[in-house]
Amino acid sequence: MTTLVLTVVGDDRQGLVAAVADVVTAHGGNWENSQLAELSGAFAGIIQVSVGDERVEELRAALVELDGLLTVTTHTGDAETGDAAPPRRFSIRVLGNDHPGIVREVSSTLSDHGLSIERMTTETRDAAMAGGRLFEATIAAHVPASVDVDAVQTALERLAAEIQVDVTLQT
Repeated sequence: MTTLVLTVVGDDRQGLVAAVADVVTAHGGNWENSQLAELSGAFAGIIQVSVGDERVEELRAALVELDGLLTVTTHTGDAETGDAAPPRRFSIRVLGNDHPGIVREVSSTLSDHGLSIERMTTETRDAAMAGGRLFEATIAAHVPASVDVDAVQTALERLAAEIQVDVTLQT
């Protein structure tokens, strides 16, 4: 079996998920994992499917035919990391007044310390009593066994003070 990772993007409308699912099923694929969302009238997602090696190109060709409804890009997945020790997983929460650069600063700090973002959700919303906008992010990260967790914590605390947000690291 081959693992394919599909990225899908298009104008939001009824039936988009069903259209992709129909093509995947019709070509012997199995829909395994996905993250799909509508934001500001656009629909986007990432989908992991498995398909028999002999049907990979057939499925890829069929997905291209969805163009006009959705733009679909396929990537071959990599199920093995090759690391001897499994990575640890951390959860990071960021909360503060919204301003440009928060995601750049936090993601750069994590990358600089060897962490890989597995999932990230962000949201801005009106601040209830203070006025203005709040920014909130929840990040799940892979942390290799060789990473010094105390150094990551120190760097995140320093960053939080610099960009004036609260950053919480949970192991």
